Amino acid sequence: MENFLYQAAIYLAAAVIAVPIAARLGLGSVLGYLAAGIIIGPVLGLVGSETQELQHFAEFGVVMMLFLIGLELEPRALWDMRHRLIGLGGLQIAISTLALMVAAMSAGQDWPVALAIGLALSLSSTAIVLQTLSEKGLMQTSGGRSAFSVLLTQDIAVIPILAILPLLAGKAVTSISSDGSIARAGDKAAAGYGGQMSLVEGLPGWGVTLVTIAAVGAVVLAGVYLTRPVFRYIHAARLREMYTALALLIVVGISFLMTLVGLSPALGAFLAGVVLANSEFRHELESDLEPFKGLLLGLFFITVGAGINFALFFSEPADLIGLALLVIVAKGTILYVLGRAFGLKGRNRWLFTLSLAQAGEFGFVLVAFSVQQHVIPQSVSEKLLLIIALSMLITPLLFIIYDFISSKMRDVSSASHEPDAIDEQGPVIIAGIGRFGQIVNRLVQASGFKTVVLDSNMETIQLMRKFGFKGFLGDPTRPELLKAAGLAKARVLVAAMDDKDAVTRLVAFARRERSDLHIIARAYDRNHVYHLYRAGANDIVRETFDGSLRAGRYVLENIGLSEFEADAAERTFYFHDRYAVRQLAEVWDPNIPATENEAYLARARELEKELELALLNRDSQQEKKSA
Repeated sequence: MENFLYQAAIYLAAAVIAVPIAARLGLGSVLGYLAAGIIIGPVLGLVGSETQELQHFAEFGVVMMLFLIGLELEPRALWDMRHRLIGLGGLQIAISTLALMVAAMSAGQDWPVALAIGLALSLSSTAIVLQTLSEKGLMQTSGGRSAFSVLLTQDIAVIPILAILPLLAGKAVTSISSDGSIARAGDKAAAGYGGQMSLVEGLPGWGVTLVTIAAVGAVVLAGVYLTRPVFRYIHAARLREMYTALALLIVVGISFLMTLVGLSPALGAFLAGVVLANSEFRHELESDLEPFKGLLLGLFFITVGAGINFALFFSEPADLIGLALLVIVAKGTILYVLGRAFGLKGRNRWLFTLSLAQAGEFGFVLVAFSVQQHVIPQSVSEKLLLIIALSMLITPLLFIIYDFISSKMRDVSSASHEPDAIDEQGPVIIAGIGRFGQIVNRLVQASGFKTVVLDSNMETIQLMRKFGFKGFLGDPTRPELLKAAGLAKARVLVAAMDDKDAVTRLVAFARRERSDLHIIARAYDRNHVYHLYRAGANDIVRETFDGSLRAGRYVLENIGLSEFEADAAERTFYFHDRYAVRQLAEVWDPNIPATENEAYLARARELEKELELALLNRDSQQEKKSA
C-alpha cells in the first residue's frame, strides 16, 4: 500500500509541476507529460519496472477519448467521411508501410522483418494527435477532420495487421486471441491479455465472423434501446456518482466485449459513442468521462517518457535521432502528397502533414507482438521502440512548426483565388461577411445606404451572391484592396472578420490612413477590446456581449422584476460596462497578464463596486417613485 501511494504521489507531482510549465511556454500539455515522465524515470530514477504495466492501464485513456469523439459524430457524419476513411487513410497506411519497408530492407533487414517494421511505423499516435488537436481547437478544420479520418482508419487496420504478423514467421495459425491477435497452435503465451476469456477462440472462420457481427449489433441495439431506460433507472436513485459509474460501465463493458470477440476496444468504444451521439444523455456522458480521459491520457504520456531506454539512446544517439527524423520526413512527405491529391490546401495540408508524421502508441503493441511471434529480433525491437518514442517526443515540436507556418500564411480561400477587381465604392466598407458582418450589412443596406463588402472566403462570397447581395473576394487587410474599395472617401469602416489578429491589423492600418474615419470593430473578448482600443477603433462590439446581456435581462424578468425594471437594469449595466472598459483600457498593459497587473485588478474591483451601487441606487429610486 505504501509503495502504491508513493508511486501515485510521484506521478501526480510530476504532472502538476511539468504540465503547467509546458503550457505556459506554449509547448502544450503532451510535451509536458512526456517531459515529466523523462524526469521521474531515466533522469531521477524515481519510477522503475512498474511503468510498463501502468502503461497498459493508462492506454484506456485512448479508449475513452475515442468514445467521447464518437459522441461528437452523428452516424451521417461518419458516412460522409467514408471517402477519407477508405481512400486517404487506406493509402496512407499502404504507401507508408511500403516506403518504410523498402528503407528497412536497404538497411539489411529481411523482407518479413522489414514488412513488420513498416507496419508498426506506419501508424500514428491517436492519443497525442487528437489531444493536441482538441486543445488547439483544430478538430473541426478540414486538416483536423482529415487527420482524424486517417487515425480512425489506422485503429481499424490494427486488427488485420495483428492477423498478418504471425504469418511472417511462417508458423501455423489457429486462433484469434482476446486482444485481436492471432495465436499459433499450442502457444498459449500468445493469447495476450484476457487469458482464456474469448468468445471466438477455436471457432471456424465463419463462426468468428458471426460472433463478431453479433457483438457489434448488440452494442448498436443496446445504445439505441437500452440507454434511455437505464438512465431513467439511475436518475431515480438521485445519486450523482451513479451517473459517473454508469458512464464508466458503458465504456468498460463495451471495451471488454470487443476484446472477447477480437476487436479493438478503442474501435468498439468509438462505435458506441457514434450510436449515442443523438442521445439526450450525450452531454452527461461527456462531463462524467472527461476528467478520467484527461488523467489517463496524461498518465499514458508520462509512462512513455519514463520508459525510454536512455542507456541505449546514449550509446548511439545520432543514429537513433536520425532514424526517428527519417521516419517523420518519410511519412510527412507521403502525407503532404496525399493531402494535395485529396484537395487539402494551405495550412490545412500542413496540419494534416505535421500532425500525423510520427509513429504511435499502437507501434509499441505491434513491435512487442512481433517479438512474441519471432518476427522481429529482440535487438531490433529495442531500437524500434526507442525510435517510436523519440518520434512521439518530437510531435509537439511539429505542432509548434505548424503554428509558425500557419501564422505566416493567409487563409486558404484568399491564397487559392485571385482577388476580385473592385469596381465600386461607398460610404460604408464592411470587412468580413460572416455571421456577424452579414447582420450589419443587411441592416445598413435595408436602411438605404450603400455598402462595399470584402471577405477572403470564396464560399462565403458565393453564398452571399446567391441571396442577392454583392460582395468582393479579397483579403480586407491588404492595403491595395481597401484603397480600391474607397477607403480614402468612406465615412465608416466595419472590421468584422473572424480572425481577431486580422481585425486589429486592419483597424491599426485604417487609423493610420484616415484619422477622421469612424471605425467599428468586432472584438473576440475583453482583452481584444483593449488591443482594438489602442489600435484606434471608435466603437468596439464584443461579439457575445449583447446576446449575453439580453439573456441576463430575461433572467431578471423571470425571477421577480417587471419588464420595465429589467430593462432599466440592463441599460444601467450596459452603460457602466462601456465606461468600465474605457477605464480599464487606461491601466491595461499588453506585456503583463491581467491577473498579474495590480493596477488593473484594483481598478476592476473598484468598478465592480460602482456597478453594484449603481444598480442599488436605481432600485432605491424606483421604490421611491412607486411609493
